[in-house]
Amino acid sequence: MEKNIQYSSTSAHWPKPRLLLIGCGDIGMRLLPRLTQIYRVFALIREPSRAPSIRALGAVPLLGDLDQPASLWRLGSLASYVLHLAPPALDGVLDQRTRNLCHILPATRRLVYVSTSGVYGDCGGVRINESQAVHPVNARAKRRVDAEKTLRAWARRTGSSLAIIRVPGIYAQDRLPLARLEKQLPALLPEQDVYTNHIHAEDLAHILLHALFKARSNRIYHAVDDSEMKMGEYFDAVADSLGFARPPRLPRAEIEQVLSPAMLSFMSESRRLNNQRIKQELGVRLHFPTVASALAKV
Repeated sequence: MEKNIQYSSTSAHWPKPRLLLIGCGDIGMRLLPRLTQIYRVFALIREPSRAPSIRALGAVPLLGDLDQPASLWRLGSLASYVLHLAPPALDGVLDQRTRNLCHILPATRRLVYVSTSGVYGDCGGVRINESQAVHPVNARAKRRVDAEKTLRAWARRTGSSLAIIRVPGIYAQDRLPLARLEKQLPALLPEQDVYTNHIHAEDLAHILLHALFKARSNRIYHAVDDSEMKMGEYFDAVADSLGFARPPRLPRAEIEQVLSPAMLSFMSESRRLNNQRIKQELGVRLHFPTVASALAKV
């Protein structure tokens, strides 16, 4: 249990408030045991086979699909808190899933949405805070910007409190780039490399729990640790920790010949996210303040 959050609403004398969890991937499943201590949790799932694992963690599974609006009718007025972790579909520049959700969702006490730091595009390695203007370059980031705009419009229309959590690269012991290191895929030369940002999966779950309690209305937060690393430095650190050879370094012109467009897009955006807001406003204390501190425990 998170020791520095007050749980007075879950005493024996009061019923637990209801929370709707949308998106039961890795982060959602990490969160469920914590959420069910505080809330009566309803978890939206697309596959009936997921129901037993959801029930085992104390939540109520609801069958529905954000791509099928007719399947969402039970979500209306179901819960006063919503945690939206579901990603957009893989094509287009609009997030129709979030649009479908907002079409049926009434006012809530708070909705927390997990977005991406990719909405900023390339910032040339500059350190930025949450007031930085968005400049999405690829379709993936444009879908996230559309989701944010859709949710802001919904919050204004319904008078609901919205918190947007912009998340960079998520890692954990079981979320490290092992396949990449095994294949010895190259990284950029140090002088051409880009700054990347990181957050441990457990710390992200911790931040989201705090956001449900403490986020200010219509506020953006960076869920990022204190590391200041370039992409190649991250790969080197993981390689050194696990006994892999460090990846070769190549100039950008050569890397463009061997890597996928998706990986190249990550290698074309450089930024350093400020994390003071999660510390000062949400009261978050990171369990893994740097990648190095987490790798030391692998």
